[in-house]
Amino acid sequence: MKALRILFVARPYSVHTARWINQVADRGWDLHLFPASEDTPHPDYRNLTAYYTQPLPRGLLHESVRVRALWPLPVGAHKVRRLAARLPARWTDRAEWLARVIRRVKPDIVHALEFQAAGYLVARTWPLLGADRPPLVASNWGSDIYHYGPLPEHAEKIRALLAAADYYTAECHRDVGLAREYGFRGEAWPVLPAAGGFDIENMRQYREPGPTSRRRVVALKGYQHWAGRGLVGLRALELCADLLKSKGLTAVVHSIYNPEVPPAVEQAARRTGLRIETLAVESREEVLRLQGRARVSIGLSISDGLSTSALEALIMGAFPVQSDTSCLCELVRCGE
Repeated sequence: MKALRILFVARPYSVHTARWINQVADRGWDLHLFPASEDTPHPDYRNLTAYYTQPLPRGLLHESVRVRALWPLPVGAHKVRRLAARLPARWTDRAEWLARVIRRVKPDIVHALEFQAAGYLVARTWPLLGADRPPLVASNWGSDIYHYGPLPEHAEKIRALLAAADYYTAECHRDVGLAREYGFRGEAWPVLPAAGGFDIENMRQYREPGPTSRRRVVALKGYQHWAGRGLVGLRALELCADLLKSKGLTAVVHSIYNPEVPPAVEQAARRTGLRIETLAVESREEVLRLQGRARVSIGLSISDGLSTSALEALIMGAFPVQSDTSCLCELVRCGE
């Protein structure tokens, strides 16, 4: 029996991409990854073929991952880049290259993991393939349609992708309804977290034993960017600092990538006398350990899907506090 051949188009550096693909990496299927950008791939990939313009450094990926490069030699890549700049646009355009890979690989199915990078690229590629287009799955992650759909510069691209898609998968029922509003007419799969799922047995090793009521940590996700609102959460902690101190609670801010956040944490601690720490190591294991000793886990944003961090908090025994711009409300009731 012929092995199922899947071509994933995705952000190569995303841990969500790696987790999703690894769910099927041990089934004996023929897996391929076309990166939506030339960014460094996540190290967790297994048993697939990835397509890059030039070879990747040795030791960067697992030995089961094969890299097919446009320029296969480890030397001369800079000359190739200079030469490519002189070629007609259709030879260097990423959509044209994806079309060539699809014609060569002949996948049984193409799966676009996420809209704005991978999905839009696939939408540009699809008209180039004519009648030879394979079935297409479009995966909606987090804010892909909820946040970007109302923006005029994105709405047309979202409609083009959904018009091309045969199948659609999202994290919540809210986004299935939105896909229908934006013109999707194919088959919607059951809702599933963007990360695919969780290895609960493995996660239990990071969970502090005993009841949650004994825990004395409040975890705050420090994302402060186009969607994240970690500083709003920090201000909320300031407003209830006296109550937190009376309970002997310590706040720990994690997932900090904005340089504005650490100084704000220091100032909040100084103003209130509340003990507020930052998580120095940003590995997933360290964040899980934090969730596993937290009484409350806070994540705020102007837009989100099901929220992986909120699901991890539930698994690790922490009470989630999540802005209602996510669709966690499909799983929990406010205040209960």
